[in-house]
This record gives sequence, C-alpha cells and structure tokens, in this order.
Amino acid sequence: MEKFIIDGGVPLSGEVAPSGNKNAALPLLAACLLTDEPVVLHNVPAIRDVQDMRRLIESLGVEVVDLAPGTWQITARTVRPADLDPDLCRRIRASILLAGPMCARSGGLRLPPPGGDVIGRRRVDTHILALQALGAQVVYDRSTFTFQADGLQAADILLDEASVTGTENAIMAAVCARGTTILRNAASEPHIQELCQFLNTLGARIENIGSNTLHIEGVPALHGGEFTIGPDYLEVISFVGAAVVTRGEVRIRRAGVRYLDMIRMVLNRMGIDWVVDDDDIVVPASQRLEIEPDLGNAIPSIKVNVWPAFPTDLMSIAIVMATQAKGSILFHDWMYPSRMFFTDKLVAMGAQIVLCDPHRCIVNGPTRLSGEKMESPDIRAGMALVLAALAAEGQSVIRNVGQIDRGYERVDEKLRALGARIERLSEK
Repeated sequence: MEKFIIDGGVPLSGEVAPSGNKNAALPLLAACLLTDEPVVLHNVPAIRDVQDMRRLIESLGVEVVDLAPGTWQITARTVRPADLDPDLCRRIRASILLAGPMCARSGGLRLPPPGGDVIGRRRVDTHILALQALGAQVVYDRSTFTFQADGLQAADILLDEASVTGTENAIMAAVCARGTTILRNAASEPHIQELCQFLNTLGARIENIGSNTLHIEGVPALHGGEFTIGPDYLEVISFVGAAVVTRGEVRIRRAGVRYLDMIRMVLNRMGIDWVVDDDDIVVPASQRLEIEPDLGNAIPSIKVNVWPAFPTDLMSIAIVMATQAKGSILFHDWMYPSRMFFTDKLVAMGAQIVLCDPHRCIVNGPTRLSGEKMESPDIRAGMALVLAALAAEGQSVIRNVGQIDRGYERVDEKLRALGARIERLSEK
C-alpha cells in the first residue's frame, strides 16, 4: 500500500495536460469485443481500472498489444465466454459493460457481481431491463449473473433511469441487433458521446448523439478502426480546483472545452472562473472566491443531476473548493447516499461543514485548513482530500492512494511538475 505526503500552502503554477477519459476508455475497451478486426485506441490512460478491464477482456480471448505509450491495438478475433475473475469484477464496476457486447457477439456471459467505489447502492436493474428488451435472458443467483442471447432484436426502449453504464450496455447490444432500436431517456455524458462516435467509426449507425433519444440502426457486423480517447473532464476540473485552493495559476492544455460550460456556470456561483484559449483553459491566480446568494439573499445550492447538469463525480472536488470561498452553500447529491461521508476528514482539517443527511451538506467559508492524517475512501473523495492537503498549512498524509490511482494517472508527478510538494511512499 502507498501513501502521499503533502506539504501544503504552495501556489501551483505551470502547464498540465489531462490523461484520457477513464469513463470513456472502459466502455471503448468493452466495445472492441463487437468486431473481429483490429482496433487501435490512442490516449488510453495508464490507470488501475483500465488495466483491470484489459485483464478482463484478455481473459475472454482478446489480444491486446501495446504499440506505444497510451496506444493499444485490440483484436477480438475469437471470443470465448470464459468464467471471469470474481476479484477483478469486484474491483471495477465497469465489468458490467461486458454484458452487452458479449450478448451481441457470443450469445452470453457469466458475470460475477460488479464492484467499484463504495458510495452507496448502485443498481444494475437498468442494464438487465434494457438487455431483456433486446431479447437477452438474464438469471441472477446472488453469486453470478448469467446472460444468454440467441440473436438480438431491435426494440423501442425507455430506460427506467438515465444510467450511464446502462445506456452504454444498451448501445453496444443494439448496434448489431436486427432492426432499428430507439433508446429513450438515454444518458448523454461526454464518454457516452465518445462511445457512439467510436462505434460509428467501426461501421455502426447511431444518430442523435448527445441527446437523450438515440436511434440505432442495427448492422450485420462492425469492422476495425482507430480512435483517440478525449481528455478526462473530471481530471481537468480537479486541476482547476488545485489551482484555485492554492491561489495558483495553471494552464490546462487540451482541456476539452466544449464539455465544460455547465460546470463553469456552476463554479461561477462560488466566484471561480477561467480563461478559454482555443482548447486550453487558464486558471488565473486572482479568483473572486465568494458565494453568490440566491434571490432574497437565500443560501444557494449545488445539486447534481444527469448530463449536461453538474456531475456527481465532481461533488467532492466542489466541496473542497467551497471551503475556500466566502459565504455559505448547500451541496446536494441525491444519487449516492455515501458521497458526503468524506466530509468528516475536512472538518478535522478545520473546515466548517454541516452534514445535514447522507445526501446533503452545508459548507461555510472561507476556513483555514491544517494538515491531517487521512485515508482515501474512493477515487473522487481521495482526489478531493489531495486538494484539501494542497491548500492546508502543514503536512498531510493520505493513505490508500491506490483508490486515487484507479482514476488519475501519475497525479503526484503532474502536481510536482506544477510545484506541489507531494511525495509517494510505500507503507510497510
């Protein structure tokens, strides 16, 4: 196990480039199962979750070759419905993304229950209902999901919730199903848009990309192709947060500006902004950092919702930024009942946070943070604690940084290049 040692209070400065979007890389790797021809992916992030997905698809008979750093060639010439490693499946929730492609390609899959971050119950019912609508049969015996399909048929599907991975599974199952599938109440996050664009480069016919109603005309087969994974907008905003809380100035190169409008609008309410320069953003050292009250001087709120609203995965980062802004603000994440539970660590550092219930907290700032010893509970909360440690006076220790490594590539090296005093050490 490894830990970070961080000496805070140092303004960051310089340039940084985000890695490829983890949440795009995982479904793209699963989608490679749909063709027996080689696929080349560029800008693949070197993070643990992506490596785990690679091991899972390799266990199904897929050949993965490293052509260059961040460039993989994936060839699913033959696919076998092997028993997947339960420990690997428990490590990443994205293992569920193998269900759709395997139903389409080989007629089924036996899948141990998927895992991932412990941020509350994460239902898989949406996946099952969508695949059943396309003709798959699903049996669950509390230790294994068994998916079976003897040829998939297009359907008019109304998802019971705008599930990101549920949408991705339905898309991958539908691209080779007979007929035209209408997928309504679909999620539309950037990584879903990239999945659709990627599949279209392989010969799929997906229309209305970016909307919540997708039209998918099934094709007999997909061919090979080449695709570059876009920047991870969650990492981009994490670096925005690191610059803001340290009062530093940072240029984030190739930031994927087109996906940041709503996030920017929400952060503006906390007095945070940046300058757009082509596809770069520049975070200036001079930030207003003052909460804008609602009409009547009411305490404002930031509430997560499905894209293009403010994403749940940025809630932890936004809470840390709010500790350094003047005023009070309510944060509400109705999606996951454990998202807020990391805030006790911020309180121990000196933050003024009232945890109202599992879904809501009120932050009053600005407050001076002090170094503390902590443990990373999940990817996003772990990165939020890194930001808090960068802002704090004194030294902080963050253990269990393997959680952070699941979603951030070489984050300590990138922060050091910006002037942060951060070390990675092994624990005995």
